[in-house]
Amino acid sequence: MSAEMLVSLLLTTMTAATPLLLAALGELVVERAGVLNLGVEGMMLTGAVSGFAIMSLTGNPALAILTAVAAGALLAAIFGFLVLSLMSNQVATGLALTIFGTGLSALIGTGFTGRPVPGLAKLPVPVLSAIPLVGRLFDQDALVYLAIVAVAAIAWFLKSTRGGLVLRAVGEADLSAHSIGYPVLRIRFLAILFGGAMAGLGGAYLSLAYTPMWVENMTAGRGWIALAIVVFAAWRPWRAAGGAYLFGGITVLQLYLQGSGLLPIPPQLLSMLPYLGTILVLTLISSGPFRARFSPPACLGKPFRPPT
Repeated sequence: MSAEMLVSLLLTTMTAATPLLLAALGELVVERAGVLNLGVEGMMLTGAVSGFAIMSLTGNPALAILTAVAAGALLAAIFGFLVLSLMSNQVATGLALTIFGTGLSALIGTGFTGRPVPGLAKLPVPVLSAIPLVGRLFDQDALVYLAIVAVAAIAWFLKSTRGGLVLRAVGEADLSAHSIGYPVLRIRFLAILFGGAMAGLGGAYLSLAYTPMWVENMTAGRGWIALAIVVFAAWRPWRAAGGAYLFGGITVLQLYLQGSGLLPIPPQLLSMLPYLGTILVLTLISSGPFRARFSPPACLGKPFRPPT
């Protein structure tokens, strides 16, 4: 493999990993607060179609991205109200949110299918982007950079700030956090809103940059892979970044193998590689010597009822 081809594969991996990373980081914060939201796929789809619709109508990428973020956060707010105020089952509510988001995105996107829009503009990093060959890695759009910055920011927030400590305390021991005066439900609701906003942002990247067009169900299961990345990462942001780039690389690899014809394997089987990789990783980390190292937050998925 030539150096040029290797750099091209790395570039494609970065773009393929970005929507996974954005959605996974949002869900990671939600789960560290003790809430399990399985509606990531639905929120990504809603963000994708909302951002694309605004981009198609106005041509304003900033407004399109903000709309996608707001759309994801709105669906997350509905989920938060149901599971925190009405104490509905988090698993069932998350699945319902995915179904609702899938149907809503199909409805909104009816008039936008097949419309082309300009992709997000590239923002070359001074000096670094001028380096021969590898400089192409530093000529990305704003959301690729934002995803990398978000990893560092969330890692710092969770580990080094009082707010991050409180959020982790709410996810590990909600009754104890409540007993010393922390508003558990409010903290969890804000975490859910953040997770929805990040999922909407990941969806916007798909429809505005990765493949600047709208196609029904264009996330193709990426929301579920983002959920798997959170578990794979043991609820740690830097590991989530590694997981996102790993799964992004697997996606690119199967596309490369299909296009090159190096292996006499039907393309349908190659298309299964990212999902087979997800199942394999989850199987490995849920059993054997890895199991103890991947323990979730103690209160994950458990409803909080303030003591009377």
